[in-house]
Amino acid sequence: MSAAPVTVLGLGPMGRSLASAFLAAGHPATVWNRTPGRAHGLVESGAVEAATAAEAIGASELVVICVLDHDAVRAVVEPHATALKGRTLVNLTAGTPDDARATAAWADAHGIRYLDGAIMVPTYLVGGSSALVLYSGPADLYARHQDTLRAVGGTCVHLGADAGRAGAHDVALLDVFWTALTGVVHAFALAGAEGVTASDLAPYAKGVAALLPDVIDAFAEQVDKGSYPSEGSNLRSAAAIMSHVLEASHSRGIDTTVISAAHDIARRGMAAGYADDSYAHVAELLRG
Repeated sequence: MSAAPVTVLGLGPMGRSLASAFLAAGHPATVWNRTPGRAHGLVESGAVEAATAAEAIGASELVVICVLDHDAVRAVVEPHATALKGRTLVNLTAGTPDDARATAAWADAHGIRYLDGAIMVPTYLVGGSSALVLYSGPADLYARHQDTLRAVGGTCVHLGADAGRAGAHDVALLDVFWTALTGVVHAFALAGAEGVTASDLAPYAKGVAALLPDVIDAFAEQVDKGSYPSEGSNLRSAAAIMSHVLEASHSRGIDTTVISAAHDIARRGMAAGYADDSYAHVAELLRG
């Protein structure tokens, strides 16, 4: 049986990677981008470049869009609701859960089948065994296109019928990634102010990062249960440790925005009576 055709709308770095992955898996691919000239290389690999979005949509029952944001999604798809009617639109554009739900509602109102997705790896891993893509939307629709979507890479996970479910995971996991990386670059700046190169610090920073999987599991269990035993390290001690980082940063003129925010949250937790509890208890504060 021949591989199902796919249309890819949007040929930024991620869109190009998606189109390449579909082509590599043997799927006939039609591609389109608002700015012409992005399809070279893809055409040489077998893709068909459509002159218009409507032409691209008409080429495939499965239409994948990956552009800058959901405003760009709407700008591309809303003028082509008639062309998309009866087709499946898979939106792999990063955004908020409410963005996904709004796009799903628009699609439903126009007779367009809709799946939302979140690509959890950088472009160079798309199509490979280590890629992870999360999907949400109707389970039967995901099952219908699962074999084709597997071309994007290693692990595809359907998270449920709520179109915003993939986006909810996406923003939470990006929160982990970018706040962690901000801590990394702050640590490099602080170490550098003390004459320690980033390369010298890096092996020890990776050692700290290696502690996180067990902490994540423990904190997840505590948050879900609403029970926060300290198990040897409590909020009071966390706040004291952060104060040392703050003091050292101030003394060397290093920006303290991020660590100050963390320290403030810890202090608020102590004021709320959590001083002898696990640091995970501040999740209650952050929920408002």
